[in-house]
Amino acid sequence: MSDKKRKPLINLLLFCATVVTVYFAGVLHMGPPMASSDDHLFSAARIFAGIEFAASLMAILVAHEAGHYIMARLNRVDASLPYFIPVPPVVSLFGTMGAVIVMRGRIRSRNALMQVGAAGPLAGMAVAIPLLFIGLGRCPVIDAAEAGYMEGQSLLYLFAKYVVFGPLPAGKDILINASPMAFAGWFGMLITMLNMLPIGQLDGGHIFYALFGDLHAKVSILFHRLLFVFGVSVAGWYGYDAFSRGLSSEEIIAAVIPGFSWVFLGGIMFLVFRKRGFFHPPTDDQHLSRSGKVMGIICLGLFVITFMPTVMRPIL
Repeated sequence: MSDKKRKPLINLLLFCATVVTVYFAGVLHMGPPMASSDDHLFSAARIFAGIEFAASLMAILVAHEAGHYIMARLNRVDASLPYFIPVPPVVSLFGTMGAVIVMRGRIRSRNALMQVGAAGPLAGMAVAIPLLFIGLGRCPVIDAAEAGYMEGQSLLYLFAKYVVFGPLPAGKDILINASPMAFAGWFGMLITMLNMLPIGQLDGGHIFYALFGDLHAKVSILFHRLLFVFGVSVAGWYGYDAFSRGLSSEEIIAAVIPGFSWVFLGGIMFLVFRKRGFFHPPTDDQHLSRSGKVMGIICLGLFVITFMPTVMRPIL
């Protein structure tokens, strides 16, 4: 179908709905808990928090999807405009599950596959990293127990905190949701990490196939199975730690739940990929240029430094 025949109305409506849900996620979840009559959903502080969070997070998501779309068009791949996914802010801290682009044709060149797959994560991180560093400068250092939860700690995130704050004293951490911009930057890292899993036709699947060809099939299935093993292992680790400290049964359950987010993700991927499988369509051109290999290695490194064992866990 030609671009003229495509009606982008649904894309525009989903984009606008996502802006709204992300805005209200910022209003509801950014900053300290509402504790006075002066701090309410329509206070100036909450309104500006929602605007800052929505502007920051949507900039990351738009950059990510624009990277995919532009490279797809440059490589003559029939791709749709992005479909943003709004989520009610009472369900999600972020108000969205990101966005997807539908590619209607097979990518026939390994170089094109690498460019299309890598452009999204690289473009998104080019926006997320500066926002993270700038936003962290506005985060207060508090007693870790006061935060109530700990966001996922990746190597890149730990490095960013070290650069901005230096070594944090024992028992201290930052309150990241005090800065909507920092929280958006952190979420950008999370989205990148999940997209970079070398499974099926995720971004990481495209990149891994472009680098290693048929090895992708075995690695894709292996990584999908490891999601369940890893999730149970993380849940067991935190559950045992809570039990050994003599915490209540409710606290032990709260400690275990974050690990099972990986099991949930594995289940979602099974439903998504079960019809077309965890494999990747072959490319006609099996050649990958040196620049393509370098780009792929950079992306694999990006996955390593953005990986976080848990997304969010309570501090008990």
